[in-house]
Amino acid sequence: MTGDNARPIGVFDSGVGGLTVARALIDLMPGEPLVYIGDTARYPYGNKPAADVRRFARELAESLVRDHDVKMIVVACNTAASVALDELVRDMPVPVIGVVEPGARALVRVTHNERVGVIGTVGTIASGAYDRAVAATGARVTLTTAACPGFVEFVERDNTDGPEVTVLAERLLAPVRDAGVDALLLGCTHYPFLAPVIRRVMGDGVVLVSSASETAFAVRDELDRRHARATDNTADNTVDNTVDGTPARHKFMSSGDVEQFARLARRLLGPEVVSVEPWRLGATS
Repeated sequence: MTGDNARPIGVFDSGVGGLTVARALIDLMPGEPLVYIGDTARYPYGNKPAADVRRFARELAESLVRDHDVKMIVVACNTAASVALDELVRDMPVPVIGVVEPGARALVRVTHNERVGVIGTVGTIASGAYDRAVAATGARVTLTTAACPGFVEFVERDNTDGPEVTVLAERLLAPVRDAGVDALLLGCTHYPFLAPVIRRVMGDGVVLVSSASETAFAVRDELDRRHARATDNTADNTVDNTVDGTPARHKFMSSGDVEQFARLARRLLGPEVVSVEPWRLGATS
């Protein structure tokens, strides 16, 4: 393995939602170290002006490159990817991958009745990013989108089930349910944690699609294309990608309450969250 290949993959999100992407990356490529930043001090992103979200995304991406020498950045936040991905791809010195396009490709693959839906934050839906991404697939589908303000806050408070969130889901999911979709993309990385509630509201006939796995595949493919995996076995997609048999170590950071983030991250992601460090704009590791 080369020194460059041993560099970590950087991942950022407005909070804990991007842990769904981190989990998929760890499962697919356990030998790849991750540096994850959850910007919990400034969440949720979905109701903030696009200019602010672009600034936040740039600050996080620059920190991952400058302070942690990452070899790739994964924008594991649909709102940030919707408004800032093109700018980051253009300006960052490392490859940048978002969650929107992989999710759209997965969505159109699973539909049978060609009626699909996307739910996301206000900012993501208003950006039209998923409308463009679904159209770019060339699939002949009818797309219905719905903004779901409040979902992120429920997840960040570790309230992922119960009557309050169910009542909210009944109201917010009505447009996609009434449209008769048979596939629904969870267009926010927080939303998979609400999957049981969403599934109950939508019914068993609707396939819920998460972009996490598809994004992990896109990251793997890009690393392979650049011969940048942490092992030399990049041609074998089934290889146990560990270094000397030991899974890679990961770093987790939060811009907000570190203890709260650590508690929730350990429950949502697992034992890989050994510790959580504070992230501050302009700070170095």
